[in-house]
Amino acid sequence: MRKLTNIELNRPNLKEFKSLKKSNIIIVLDNIRSAHNVGSIFRSSDAFKVQKILAVGITATPPNNKIRKTALGAEQSVDWEISKNISEDLINLKEIGYEIISVEQTNNSISLENFIPKKNKIVLVFGNEIKGISKKIIDLTDTAVEIKQYGTKHSFNVSVTSAICLWEISKRLKEL
Repeated sequence: MRKLTNIELNRPNLKEFKSLKKSNIIIVLDNIRSAHNVGSIFRSSDAFKVQKILAVGITATPPNNKIRKTALGAEQSVDWEISKNISEDLINLKEIGYEIISVEQTNNSISLENFIPKKNKIVLVFGNEIKGISKKIIDLTDTAVEIKQYGTKHSFNVSVTSAICLWEISKRLKEL
């Protein structure tokens, strides 16, 4: 066995990546406290060709050295914008056919392993590391999914959660 070189991985450069068709996934970051988490989510978003990231509230945005440290350039490849009115943005996304999914523990959450998208365009909402997703956003979502856990902690780190969800949802969207 031999480890592949970066050249052998045949990844697109930034210009090529920008011209690639993106997935039908948009990510909303609702008041993410840690810029390092934001950078990690940018990196996972690059890997899954996320359409764009919407930053809400206190969520850090590029340029930011802490984002740059964990994103490793993905803050340049993934489109992003600051949401001035997330309620309006989510309503508009619903109107053009997006299914809005909160990744949150609620009384009606569906386990991620059992989630089947109803539409081929998805918005995944990830919330604050302590408080989770705000009620005003949960009220606008179509459903909530959660990842089963078996330890003493109540949740995964938001950057880990986003990567797991992107992996699972991307597979399911290909099946639609």
